[in-house]
Amino acid sequence: MSFNRQLKHEIEQGESKTLEFKRELPKGEQLSKTLVAFANTSGGKLIIGVDDQRRIVGIQGDEFELMDQVASIVHAQCLPTLLPSIYLETIKQKTLLVVQVHRGSQLPYFLKSKGRDDGTYVRIGASNRPASLDMIHELERQRLNQSFDEQASWEVELKQLDLTPLYNAFTQQGKTLDEQRLQSLKLVKQEHDQLRPTHGLLILLGHYEHVEIKCARFKGDNMAVFLDKKEYRGDLFQQLSQAEIFIKNHLHLRAEILGLQRTDTYEIPIPAIREALINAVVHRDYSNFGRDIKLGIYDDCVNIVSPGGLPNGITLEEALQGRSEIRNKVVARVFRELGYIEQWGSGMARIRQLCQEAKTPKPVFKEIGDSFDIEFLRDQSLQGTVEEKAGGAIGGAIGGAIENLTTAQQSVLAVIQANPSYPYRKIAEELNINPSAVQKHLEKLKELGVIERVGGTRGYWQVKI
Repeated sequence: MSFNRQLKHEIEQGESKTLEFKRELPKGEQLSKTLVAFANTSGGKLIIGVDDQRRIVGIQGDEFELMDQVASIVHAQCLPTLLPSIYLETIKQKTLLVVQVHRGSQLPYFLKSKGRDDGTYVRIGASNRPASLDMIHELERQRLNQSFDEQASWEVELKQLDLTPLYNAFTQQGKTLDEQRLQSLKLVKQEHDQLRPTHGLLILLGHYEHVEIKCARFKGDNMAVFLDKKEYRGDLFQQLSQAEIFIKNHLHLRAEILGLQRTDTYEIPIPAIREALINAVVHRDYSNFGRDIKLGIYDDCVNIVSPGGLPNGITLEEALQGRSEIRNKVVARVFRELGYIEQWGSGMARIRQLCQEAKTPKPVFKEIGDSFDIEFLRDQSLQGTVEEKAGGAIGGAIGGAIENLTTAQQSVLAVIQANPSYPYRKIAEELNINPSAVQKHLEKLKELGVIERVGGTRGYWQVKI
């Protein structure tokens, strides 16, 4: 595609995170706000000579004088210094003035007249928004190639933390986690002659209130009526297991006869959902303490929304092509070490591939404002079948039982799924509850046919859903 045709195609697509139209040269600080926002986000083009309806009207007056005006405005109003590409393009015999800015390396960029705190703008969707102080700090970290989760936390002492969930996760992979390893993974950091936990360690342990996954099953295709609702906290590994169980409890099974065997599979491939949950947990914005991951199950789709949008200026098109930008380096490094991540940038491609192999609809990836959204479409043909029971069990026998599990029983089930060899005392330790209570939960789960003990005392738990 020629450059001219490419620009025409971009105009036809409309304004976006990286594209804005103006009929004529903006007055005041409008032009500078847009260019500053582009430089702080993903870069972009301001095209002068196109109206709000995407009609190409062309620029009026002397083209070269307009180019000089743009250069003067940018020099006079923007800090640090921006060096945009300013050039002319002709489409449909109309001349357009294009001002292109790449993502800058001297973040944050701001308006001189307002200063850094009030004059920093970012691009959210197709609009320019003033950056909050948290956003400005994040831009500064990006300039220094640091992530929020690498920084030391002064909120809690290392000795006050229970690292058992993390030690267990490494032990299950046949790996050790000593003090040297904690430092090399940047889970702890030497500050003023003492070891401090990093934000990454506190995030992995679920120490912060906003580190949670809120799950809901709604009636119909909107959020008007709740059918089920759970909020999962604790360490990230436990949250992932519990969220996966919640989804399974509300999905249908489709049956397929292969030879003399009946095979039952979930309407959406569970490995694809698991990958989407991992992506949400690893790549969300943890520096924003007011938001959490939300998982909604509707009649027509399963929707996972994580706060923060795509990290470090990456666009959706780049992400879908496999470009990887890591927002949370500590969390990502630990998940890679434990085998949750195979290779950087492969998450979206793997989700699409798994859905394609399962012959289910393509998942939809969207960046909506400063959130990232993954939507799995559900099979409407399964609505109203016996497989509609929670848990998807044939005939609804197991499914109906799971639907009635208490939160504590679901927590026990989540630990068993992640650690099948755990004895009841270890499960009690993991959940910080009484061992006798765990025994009662296990007996109830066995009675319902949800789990089975294989191999006696030295055996393991088998989950039958």
